[in-house]
Amino acid sequence: MYDNTCKYLAEAFPADFATWLIGKPIELSKLEPSELSNQPIRADSVIFLQSRDTILHLEFQTNPDADMPLRMLNYWIRLHIKYPDKLIHQTVIYLRETKSTLVDQTQFQYQRTTHEFNVIKLWEQSPEIFQEYLGLLPLAVLTNTTNPTAILRNVAKKISTISDPKLKSDLETHTFIIAGLVLEARIVQQLLRRDAMKESSTYQLLRREAMEKGRAEGRAEGRAEGRAEGRAEGRAEGIARGITQGKLETARNMLQKGLDREFIAEVTGLALAEIDQLRS
Repeated sequence: MYDNTCKYLAEAFPADFATWLIGKPIELSKLEPSELSNQPIRADSVIFLQSRDTILHLEFQTNPDADMPLRMLNYWIRLHIKYPDKLIHQTVIYLRETKSTLVDQTQFQYQRTTHEFNVIKLWEQSPEIFQEYLGLLPLAVLTNTTNPTAILRNVAKKISTISDPKLKSDLETHTFIIAGLVLEARIVQQLLRRDAMKESSTYQLLRREAMEKGRAEGRAEGRAEGRAEGRAEGRAEGIARGITQGKLETARNMLQKGLDREFIAEVTGLALAEIDQLRS
């Protein structure tokens, strides 16, 4: 969820991110990881944006990663080989506060090889700039503040003034998801319009993923049970049970991320009582 949210923000509001990270509102277009090489790239968490003479490489992380310096060097080499004349800005953005010293790593160093990259810890950032640009609004609640509830209230107020209903719904959904990293679900629910989020592309994506996971697990369980019992009824019953298990697993993961139970029920189609059983 956090990967999808951060990718949406950076790709939908590239000029806002360029202003924040590079210092000028240059227009950037999406650069597909597949353009770099045939070797696999962690496309779930990597974001590449480019202009005529600049590439902005972003990595959003909720948790520290000991392999980050080597990975950043690897990506820089691939980018430089493909685009030797472009200036490459690399930034790792950590979302959730941690005491781990891994988030202080800003370079790869081994023997005579040294490679440096930027690191931003959102909990150390001043909240002002995040409330000035639409693309940064959902991240404001993670910044350096003693009152994240007040920040979220201000963000919700700014989002409520957006005239485009789809954009408003998308930003509310992404803010809802990110705020769960630092605030209780009931507080987030009080400040954001959950009903309006149903029109959000991210909400629809979460719902689709929950359904697809349920169907995949249902088919696997149904085939196994059908083979064991040797009849079509067993396969059908297994599929139905598997779909429910897939939804329950999705709901359990969403609860662990702090999402609101009513929101989870809407996404997965589960009853509130079933979700409450997962919390006990």
